[in-house]
Amino acid sequence: MKLYTYHACSTCRSAVKWLRGNGITFEEVPIRETPPNLAELRAMLAAHGGQFRPLFNTSGQDYRALGLKDKLPAMSVEEALALLASHGNLVKRPFAIDMKAGVFLTGFQEEAWAAALQ
Repeated sequence: MKLYTYHACSTCRSAVKWLRGNGITFEEVPIRETPPNLAELRAMLAAHGGQFRPLFNTSGQDYRALGLKDKLPAMSVEEALALLASHGNLVKRPFAIDMKAGVFLTGFQEEAWAAALQ
């Protein structure tokens, strides 16, 4: 499983601590420097029923600075995914994905992660 995180994100640190505490192996990837690729984003999008808003870090400064609240509804899926793939700060984190195992998680909610991973 790949786990995209940002070192200054307390939610990411909580997810990492939970994963380690539950003996779940993962590869940690810095989301700002190495955002999820288009294939991963498409898979996450499908897991979210085609809704791309849950893939965005809507509380982030970059999201607000780019005015995405107003722009997102008019964007095509491909435009939104390209934006996410090129701006790691815009991606909802932590972003956990294992396409083979069917794991597609954004944000950290312990109950949801436990259901998906244990």
